[in-house]
Amino acid sequence: MGIVLGLAAALLYGSSDFAGGAAARRFGSLRVTFVGAVVATAGVWVLLLAFGSPGPTVRSVGWGLASGVAGDLGTLVLYRGLARGQMSVVGPVSAVGAAVVPVVAGIALGERPGLLALAGVGVSLPAIVLVAGSGSVRGKLSAGLVEGMAAGVLFGVLFIGLAQAGKNAGLWPVAMEQSSTLAVTLAIALKSRAPLLIPFRESGLTVLAGASGMAAAASYFYATHFSMLAVAAVLVSLYPGVTVLLARVLLHERFGPAQRAGLGLCALAVVAIALN
Repeated sequence: MGIVLGLAAALLYGSSDFAGGAAARRFGSLRVTFVGAVVATAGVWVLLLAFGSPGPTVRSVGWGLASGVAGDLGTLVLYRGLARGQMSVVGPVSAVGAAVVPVVAGIALGERPGLLALAGVGVSLPAIVLVAGSGSVRGKLSAGLVEGMAAGVLFGVLFIGLAQAGKNAGLWPVAMEQSSTLAVTLAIALKSRAPLLIPFRESGLTVLAGASGMAAAASYFYATHFSMLAVAAVLVSLYPGVTVLLARVLLHERFGPAQRAGLGLCALAVVAIALN
């Protein structure tokens, strides 16, 4: 079950990043992040109230809030990178930090994945780098690459926080994460006096990004109930494959041999972790 939920989170995060990045090219990262956060926060609170949940604890609220701050800053940075650079480069680069940081944290916390899982983790990291391979990078940093690296580290903190929130907290950690994301985005927007709203008729991609992001966070959170942090975080960090495929199909971005090889290695990594 943990593998299924981890892969579902990867699919949802990849779709969210594509939709949010595409919308950010027109409306800017801050507006897209804010509207997406409104959608995500409303959605998770509806689910929390509709299906019930154990009462909140200090641990679930605290880690949820910390996750939201890290996730919000990561999303802002990532959307900026996706808007400035090539999606098939920025997205995968962000996944490197998102995978490495939780793996290191999990091992430091005493997790000991099996040999096949470790092999899958080991294969996934070069796979992510290969997926990021693009002809647009010629010996220098391409536009958006630094943002992708910074976002990856912040997403790694997000994944650690949700995993530490506890298994008996219901949706409270996810609700706190989404709520703090909205609060931080609103504070940044008010300070910068930037416009926040997007015309309703043109908000489809932004709404999709917010809803997919919320569903991805919930899927990942429950994946950590069944899998170790190191395994769940690596599975969800395969999300760039989805972003790259959507960018290739819908935006006709370049899809070179390195990216094909990377996607193949991603598949091998998933199989290794699943067999473990």
